[in-house]
Amino acid sequence: MSFIEGGIVMQKNAPDFSLEGKVTLVTGASRGIGRACALACAAAGSDIVLGVRDVAASAGLVAELEGAGRKVLPVELDIPNKAHIARAVDSALATFGRIDILVNNVGVAPGNLAELVEEKDLDEILDVNIKGTFLMTQAVGRHMIKRNGGRIINISSQAGTVALRGEAIYCMSKAAINHLTRCLAAEWARYNVTVNTVSPTFIHTDGTAPFLSDADNREATLDHIPLGRIGETDDVVGAVIFLASPAASLITGTNLLVDGGWSVA
Repeated sequence: MSFIEGGIVMQKNAPDFSLEGKVTLVTGASRGIGRACALACAAAGSDIVLGVRDVAASAGLVAELEGAGRKVLPVELDIPNKAHIARAVDSALATFGRIDILVNNVGVAPGNLAELVEEKDLDEILDVNIKGTFLMTQAVGRHMIKRNGGRIINISSQAGTVALRGEAIYCMSKAAINHLTRCLAAEWARYNVTVNTVSPTFIHTDGTAPFLSDADNREATLDHIPLGRIGETDDVVGAVIFLASPAASLITGTNLLVDGGWSVA
């Protein structure tokens, strides 16, 4: 609803992008997009459960989040280890009593031409990206179903929508996550649990730095991005905060591409 004040159209009920009072579990939270998601969710008002492989190494991030006035729980999480996932979720529930938002960020991408892919790399990608995402989502989803509410956001990739040379298995895994998202969105809507994906293009992180530091790779990448720039983690976390917030309460089963137009060029 809007009204006019002084010739300016004012929004009476502005969209609510706050995560105040929520508890967010972020996997792969120690660096890159996962770290940025944890910081952004905290800035939006949420307490944070940090899913990391090395709890001791996360001390700096914990201090930064606590310095911002948030409660923080680092938990050891080696995905797709089912026992790790169960312990992490149990610990989060014991500490906070609930998990309102899950950001599934863990993923691996050992690239190779399809004819050269080794079985160990195939197993690793499918194990972490597909099995790990499902098991993590299942564990938290069961809790959200009981509470009749929650937000699940899977960090996918443009690779689930477009073809990337030398990344056939990774692309396959991300396409699987996109469709898993739609299936769970349909199943869990009756429990007021929304499930969405955010699919970034190449983003400046420690993980992409070796690839993007090569001038030829960078130029070839930019050729595919109509907006003409490599993404930053801030570009991704804006989409995450939106989908986690009350402003997106009627959105589920969608794949939000943060790709600078790659997929439509």
